[in-house]
Amino acid sequence: MDNKQATLELGTKPVGKLLTQYALPAIVAMTASSLYNIIDRAFIGQVVGPEAIAGLGITFPFMNLSGAFGAAVGVGASTCISVKLGQRDYKTAEHLLGNTVTLNLIIGFLFMVVCLLFLDPILRFFGASDVTLPYAREFMVVILLGNMITHMYFGMNAVLRAAGKPRHAMYATLFTVGMNILLVIAFVWWFRWGIRGAALATITSQTLALCWQMWVFSDKKELLHLRKGIYKLRTDLVRNIISIGISPFLMNATACVIVIFMNNQFVRYGGDMAVGAYSIANSVVMVLFMFVMGMNQGMQPIVGYNYGAENYDRMFRCLWLTIAAATTILLVGWTFSMLFPRQIARVFTTDPTLLDMAARGIKLNMIVFFVVGSQAVITNFFQCIGKVKISIFLSLSRQLILLLPMAYIFPLWWGLDGVWYSMAASDFGSFSMTIPLLIWYIRKLKAYGK
Repeated sequence: MDNKQATLELGTKPVGKLLTQYALPAIVAMTASSLYNIIDRAFIGQVVGPEAIAGLGITFPFMNLSGAFGAAVGVGASTCISVKLGQRDYKTAEHLLGNTVTLNLIIGFLFMVVCLLFLDPILRFFGASDVTLPYAREFMVVILLGNMITHMYFGMNAVLRAAGKPRHAMYATLFTVGMNILLVIAFVWWFRWGIRGAALATITSQTLALCWQMWVFSDKKELLHLRKGIYKLRTDLVRNIISIGISPFLMNATACVIVIFMNNQFVRYGGDMAVGAYSIANSVVMVLFMFVMGMNQGMQPIVGYNYGAENYDRMFRCLWLTIAAATTILLVGWTFSMLFPRQIARVFTTDPTLLDMAARGIKLNMIVFFVVGSQAVITNFFQCIGKVKISIFLSLSRQLILLLPMAYIFPLWWGLDGVWYSMAASDFGSFSMTIPLLIWYIRKLKAYGK
């Protein structure tokens, strides 16, 4: 099947089959990606020590901030491409591909330079202590030097999905995961390069995957391919990319602010080991949430295409199926996490203090985690159809509007447990805000057509 036919199927093939076709590769890729992050942390925790995993937890804001800039380009561009393909505007879609490459290079380079210049003060601000700072610095120097590679790799994967190649995006991620695992074993366990070895493994595997992605997009037979004349930034295209990408950017940037604040709260109420427990609990949450992210990525080209083609029945059918699947996935994960928190935490550490704190943290953090799936899917839905203001509001509600004040107030009553409680409370609060907005939009669409 040629690329154009695969794209046209977004508007004709049964929605359930389409969602499976697009979401399954994304779920496999996203879950595998989160698993290799867990393997990184498990090796670091078991081989280097509990202080190293606490140091790695300090780097989460950096990773979120880098991901924010990457998402602004990757998600924004892929959504624009999906809509243009739905409108049969293939020329503009190809120029969007070229502008994606240029924006990723520029933003990736600037982010690397600024962060390397002020690395130690930034890490201190993120919550690093004298004990954890050396580990965090050693990891982030390598990650930042490869930042342009990371941005380009994730950006090209997003475009692959939008261009009707979800399996290619999955292959790129699976290759990255497999290569990263092999390199982590070699660098951390065999060569004993410590936390720096984990960072080198990540960047090396992404570099190799990016080379393959660029080779795919260099094929002139493809509907979207790299060629001369598409790389010069066009104001209208950049504006469209950023206007849609601003929602995931703010989501990730807000996550950065939240993790900084949470790290400092955990240090204040529980010390460095509490930061390590947060790192472990956050890893568990991210593995489960990657299933939802995979569903969202599978939903994005289907919703974007059918919105552009004004096939609203198909668009909403895709939304309901995605919500049902995401909620079911998180219910299963929530059950296992509630029943076996200590066994899960043991994957990362055998230190008794860290193990106890992490097991309790997993349970408290995930009290109502099963409601997060529908909130994330609905937020992504508004992003896919270009309703930026609604998407931004929903993105900010869970983290900034609710979690930040709760994480400050709750520990005043319940100490360290209060920091954990604040995350569960904000999850439920944002869920309660999301459903009425979706109902309002559906009624508005039926009344006015858009």
